[in-house]
Amino acid sequence: MDKYGFLKVAAAVPCVKVADPMQNVTVMEPLLRQAISAGVEIVVFPELGLTGYTCGDLFFKPALVQTAQTALKILLNRFEKTNLVFVVGLPIRVGNVLLNAAAVCCRGKILGIVPKTYLSLSGACCETRYFTSALDWSSDTLSLCGQQVPVGTDLIFEVNGAKIGVEIGDDLLAAVPPSSLACLQGADVIVNLSATAALVGKYPYMRTLVQQQSARGLCGYVYASCGFGESTTDWAFGADAFIYENGQLLASTERFSTKSQLICTEIDVERLRNRRYIHGSFRADCLCETTGPYLVVESGLLPVKKSFALTRPIDPLPFVPQGEQLAQNCREVFNIQTNGLATRLLAAHTQIVVVGISGGLDSTLALLVCARVFDKLGWPRKNIIGVTMPGFGTTDRTYRNALAFMKKLGVTLREISIKQACLQHFKDIGHSVHLKDVTYENTQARERTQILMDIANQKGGLVVGTGDLSESALGWATYNGDHMSMYNVNAGVPKTLVRSLVKFISEQGDNVSVRPVLQDVLNTPISPELLPADKNGKIAQKTENLVGPYELHDFFLYYFLRCGFGPAKIYRLATLAFKKEFSPAMIKKWLKVFFSRFFSQQFKRSCSPDGPKVGTVGLSPRGDWYMPSDASVAIWKEEIESL
Repeated sequence: MDKYGFLKVAAAVPCVKVADPMQNVTVMEPLLRQAISAGVEIVVFPELGLTGYTCGDLFFKPALVQTAQTALKILLNRFEKTNLVFVVGLPIRVGNVLLNAAAVCCRGKILGIVPKTYLSLSGACCETRYFTSALDWSSDTLSLCGQQVPVGTDLIFEVNGAKIGVEIGDDLLAAVPPSSLACLQGADVIVNLSATAALVGKYPYMRTLVQQQSARGLCGYVYASCGFGESTTDWAFGADAFIYENGQLLASTERFSTKSQLICTEIDVERLRNRRYIHGSFRADCLCETTGPYLVVESGLLPVKKSFALTRPIDPLPFVPQGEQLAQNCREVFNIQTNGLATRLLAAHTQIVVVGISGGLDSTLALLVCARVFDKLGWPRKNIIGVTMPGFGTTDRTYRNALAFMKKLGVTLREISIKQACLQHFKDIGHSVHLKDVTYENTQARERTQILMDIANQKGGLVVGTGDLSESALGWATYNGDHMSMYNVNAGVPKTLVRSLVKFISEQGDNVSVRPVLQDVLNTPISPELLPADKNGKIAQKTENLVGPYELHDFFLYYFLRCGFGPAKIYRLATLAFKKEFSPAMIKKWLKVFFSRFFSQQFKRSCSPDGPKVGTVGLSPRGDWYMPSDASVAIWKEEIESL
């Protein structure tokens, strides 16, 4: 696969005519041509789609079974020269046995036949009345449409580098579905030809089942169930089709539509393989799997020649969900932070914390966590010592917000200017106060950390850190300065989520009094405030002007750590996700900064303080990210330069 690891898939739901395979071919054909036009590489149709699922005792009639085979041959001939793999369901008679089967076809050939394993005992079609299970029938090949074809449930089909497994309908409901075994044998994507009757509660049940199976198997899952045109003598069918990737819904059909439908999207096979590679339990299951090796059938599909267009949405804020999920996530993250700090304080036998308050987002979130912890434990908020330490770059806006916030929360407020201490330090080491270099900046950060640590020692408390996950990734902290604390509640929270958390907390009913202050903090530019303000007294040193927009860096971080992508793929995805916000040149510039800083700043992460992980990405050197501090970035920089 040379399309950044994506495989274009589709699920088709035609409006069938029961027991009329020739008519069904005429309905399938435009769906196949539509799939070809969309650049689809593999498309799956519903169970017994050539005949219709609800044929009843007509399945006993040789005429129906033979006509279905003729209809399949017509499809093979009509699409002999087209670059597409399609999977259709049909009844296949072998001697006295009738199979409910899936035929996997490409360029005029039947690549293989997969029979259904677990037949339904009742429902819209009492399958055990007509069909024989794959468990009760065994053969390596069969003859179909004049071709000798491999047959079995142990077939995996190669499609442009991806590996495809097949299961049918109720196979998914088994305690150990065939798809689970196929995934352990290397299948990246599972296709399911189904015929699920519409019942109250059945649709969400099947959605959940497919979602969980795709997550459990770390696979893509393409599910196509029949719809309009099937017999409604006793049942109705909802035209349900959906496509999942590792538990994430990518596409779905309109339910109960009276028209044929085709849904298309791309499954990120590279991402799935990377997840399997680092997923310990999946690797262990593969090692324990005792079934014999599956037969891999080459599709003969030609590589896609035209430019590959990605149609699936790329979320520019992967750490920040949308809609109702955002509130749920914020509530969960806040609970993780508060539980982590509460546990640490009880273990340390202290009821005092010290927090540096700058008037910025990170320290605001940390103080909100402290307040919640003390409320839950029934401790007085006065035992929270908030320290604001104005320096050379502190602006009136952040200074006022810091004071107002602490007063509104009712914590103990201490104000200690660091200016004189820093000037004395400059004098001691022979550094000019007019030379505003890294020494000038880091002196202030370390002086603040010393004050916090000494107050904590003085009071017998813990210093609560405020640095977030994004700052840790970029090394945007002073070593042994704001980089250090006794417990960092924000360690696992990326910057884009910090903003959402503060906004979420500000909107809760018990925070009405601090809401105006929090709103102004949210509107304040992100800055370390280590350089003097401009002539208007406003922030001159804006972090995102120096290291780049945090939206981009969080995007890079997620796809590098969580998905294992290289710079080229991350760049391609970023140009799609941020096409309205940033030019390709700007994305490339900050991508280079991200990788350079991520590698060069590992030494700070190697000795980072304890703090709770809140999401799927973490940088703790003790459990999430093991990396030598002197690793070379040359491979990744070379890939960026070649973009």
